[in-house]
Amino acid sequence: MFIRLSNASDKPIYEQITQQIKQAILAGKLTSGEALPSIRSLAKDLKISVMTTKRAYADLERDGFIETVAGKGSFVAERNQDFLREELLRQIEEHLQKAVNLAKTAGLPANEVQDLLSLLLED
Repeated sequence: MFIRLSNASDKPIYEQITQQIKQAILAGKLTSGEALPSIRSLAKDLKISVMTTKRAYADLERDGFIETVAGKGSFVAERNQDFLREELLRQIEEHLQKAVNLAKTAGLPANEVQDLLSLLLED
């Protein structure tokens, strides 16, 4: 599993890990039942604290993306399509809100933003 961490990011390292694993699951790069690296192994590979990876895995488990089995490790949780769609919609909403905020800052009228979105959707 490839995880890229950035010290320049405004997000804490555990959030970067959480986000990248979520994206891999949503994109189908990690499938249901697939084993994740152990907390210690991931920490060693990324050269970060075990506590940081533990926090990331705890957040992923809380959000239902992974399941941890004592003595066996952490695995990608069984997901239903409705949940995956809802998570993707939430992410789209978040990105669109950022775009709307930027458009307002730039003083773009709504019709120009809508035209731009339509143009991007055609590609």
